[in-house]
Amino acid sequence: MGKMRERTDILVVGGGLVGASLAIALDRAGIDTVLVEAVPPARDGAPRSSDRNLALARATVNGLRNLGVWDHAGDDATPIQSIHVTRAGELGSVRLNAADAGCDALGWTLPAQRLGRALQQRLQACNRSLHRVAPARLHRLEAVRDGWHAHLELPDHAERVLHARLVVGADGTASGVRESMGVGEETFDYGQTLFVCTVRTERPLDGRAHERFSDAGPVALLPLGEGRAGLVLTVEAGLAETVAAMDDASFLQLAQARFGWRQGRLSRPGQRFVHPIRRVAARSVIGPRTVLVGNAAQTVHPIGAQGFNLGLRDALTLAEMLDGVADPGDADLLASYATRRAPDREGVMAMSHGLIRLACLPQSWLGPLRSLGMWAAGALPGVRERVLRQGMGFRGKPPRAVLERMP
Repeated sequence: MGKMRERTDILVVGGGLVGASLAIALDRAGIDTVLVEAVPPARDGAPRSSDRNLALARATVNGLRNLGVWDHAGDDATPIQSIHVTRAGELGSVRLNAADAGCDALGWTLPAQRLGRALQQRLQACNRSLHRVAPARLHRLEAVRDGWHAHLELPDHAERVLHARLVVGADGTASGVRESMGVGEETFDYGQTLFVCTVRTERPLDGRAHERFSDAGPVALLPLGEGRAGLVLTVEAGLAETVAAMDDASFLQLAQARFGWRQGRLSRPGQRFVHPIRRVAARSVIGPRTVLVGNAAQTVHPIGAQGFNLGLRDALTLAEMLDGVADPGDADLLASYATRRAPDREGVMAMSHGLIRLACLPQSWLGPLRSLGMWAAGALPGVRERVLRQGMGFRGKPPRAVLERMP
């Protein structure tokens, strides 16, 4: 197959959770879009990475409902009706409840595999203005007067050249679009490794999510269906190989010691998955006729499960601002997008980075301050409401697609 030059208004590079969501939103708006996916969809629609259990904020689920995705996934989701935050060996805790916010749930948990399948099902119905190219990889971007020539590498080393007026990088932490933009990134290695699996708890979580901090890092339990829970255990990077080599009994003993006995004995662990933790933030989310969303724009510490929630708000805000515009790559439009997203983006990055640094520092003198801070977050009027609202994903100026009429 030789070179073939085509045109599109928007090229979305990356067909993961955020890229797929953006493509659906752009198709709904009738905007001419090409979605480039590194791998073709599986025949059953399931993504190939299925280890994570996502904690989806209420605003995120509102957005997925608006996109028509939740219809394909909601039956497998488990509501989070309360959140309990503690620190080992210290007084004070934060208890947040959906009832205090006047709603039925603060969020929902859902296996990433299930959300991926739902997005694929919804993408298959996108026939208004979306064209999918898979498998294909972005080889390079060539600047032209009114956009970019995107050189796509197809199977058997064939090449397809696509002219796009706007290129969106939704291609993850190691973003090729970000590299092509030349904006650079700031990287912070937390020196931690994440272990993710499912476990069974002796006492049911009943819709409660736990986040527990310690000198060694955070550990979380998320409610799942069928009496199971999602375990997220952080260890120092130097111990990762030792923990990975543990048998199930030893791993459970470690997890139990770190989490405690609030839910009784932990048992029956599922397969463990390992993730080194780094923060990678683009120095700018926009460039000439380019914009970054999701992990390509910012990969944050998984504390608080903010990654996909933040990325979806990127995608829905961008789709909202592109709807009906004459030139999707207009510099003023992209600058307005970056300005609008800045409070949410910077707020989440500051929260996740600051919280992990403060909550897990071992200095004993910080104990009373941490206890006081937890008490304030859970008890003081105004502070509690702000924590609830932000925890549900309503930060800054949210995209219209995630809003609702709260009681």
